[in-house]
Parts: sequence; C-alpha cells; structure tokens
Amino acid sequence: MWENMAQIFNKLSSDPEVRAIVLSGAGAKAFTAGLDVKAASEGLLSTDPDANTDPARKAAVFRRHISAFQDCITAVERCEKPVVVALHGFSLGLGIDLSTATDVRLCSRDTRFGVKEVDIGLAADIGTLSRLPKVVGNYGWVKEVALTAREFDAEEALRVGFVNAVYDNREATIAAALKLASLMASKSPVAVQGTKEILNFSRDHSVQDGLRYTSVWNSAALQTQDISAALLSGLQRRTPTFEKL
Repeated sequence: MWENMAQIFNKLSSDPEVRAIVLSGAGAKAFTAGLDVKAASEGLLSTDPDANTDPARKAAVFRRHISAFQDCITAVERCEKPVVVALHGFSLGLGIDLSTATDVRLCSRDTRFGVKEVDIGLAADIGTLSRLPKVVGNYGWVKEVALTAREFDAEEALRVGFVNAVYDNREATIAAALKLASLMASKSPVAVQGTKEILNFSRDHSVQDGLRYTSVWNSAALQTQDISAALLSGLQRRTPTFEKL
C-alpha cells in the first residue's frame, strides 16, 4: 500500500496537469488508526526470532524496511506540488507521520491525534520525531506527547500550530482543503513550486544557506514569463492564467 502511495505522489509531482493536491481519509471514523498491530506482530515485528539468524544481518533487513517506509512518506514532502491534508476522526501514529510531510494541515473538530508508538514498545521511526518538532517549534510539547503517547484534540493541535484551522466536520474540512488547494493552483506554478522548494530547504539549513539557495534558484526562475503575465493582469484588473509546468 505505502509503496503505491509513493508511486502516486512521484507521478503527481511531475504531472503538468496537477498544480495542488488534497489528501483525505475515506473512512467515516478515522483518517488513520495507525499501525495494524496484529499484522505487524505476525510479520517483521514477530517475536519468534530465528536462532540461526545473525543479528547484524537481521538488523540490515530491519534497516532496509524502515528506510523504504520512510521514503514512502517522504515522497509526500518531496512532491513538487503543494499538498493540503484534511484530517478527521482518529489520526494516530502513521497519521502524524503522514500529515507532518504535507504542507498545510486542516482538521475537523472531532479529530483525535496521538503519537502512540511508545505504547507498543517502539520509537516512532517513519518521520514524526524528525518533522513534528519543526512543524510546531515546541520541543517540550513534542516530547510530552511522544513520551506519554497521550492523545490530543483539534483545539490543542490548533493552539500549538500543528494544524492551520479547525472545521465543524469532515465534509467542511475537505471543502476548505479543496478551496485552499484551488487558490494555490490559480497561482503561477513556477512561483508556487519554487516557494515550496525554498521553504523546505531553508527549514533544514542556516539562513545564509537558504539565502544562497534562493539566489541560485531564482536566477533561473526570474526569467519566467509568469512574472510579466501577473504584473500585466494586475494593471488590467483581470485574473491571470499561467502555462502548465
């Protein structure tokens, strides 16, 4: 399933027909309930180790599996197009991993969040511990919810900056996400994709590195015809249209 998701986002990233993406959950009660504990206990996390398996070789299998899973989630963040996620109901474990890789997070009032991995004897390893502190900018709060596995609601998520807005129900949340994505899609794709790329780079680097990266990026991007089209439409008081990218 997750390999398929990575393939889908990789395709959307380069599809010129796509300018913005909305990600939502199909279930009525949950965006994602997190790890399927029964399936995991019968699979890679089985407690029935082969006595003849060399620990280093077994560790290599685990490392490759974790890295592949991480890359599937990173495909969402790596996608060139902005991704808006509409969360509802239970959004636990992997729901946090996935949503922290998106660009904008919206949720319904009934959403329940949780970094639940410590409850099953794991440290969250697919992205939450790396991305969540940078999303909310509050390490103390992140450590509390990650070390206790306590759930938190939509209002707390809004207060700490994890989500951008809270809506009454799933339908209203998806409608708001579609409206926001449509607004992004109406802008110059050169500007939108460049802005996402520079913001993501600057998050993980120093200010000076970010400025340098921006100057190199814009040395090419400033040559786009989208700039003159946007300026001219402003003077003529009309909505600009931009070519695909």
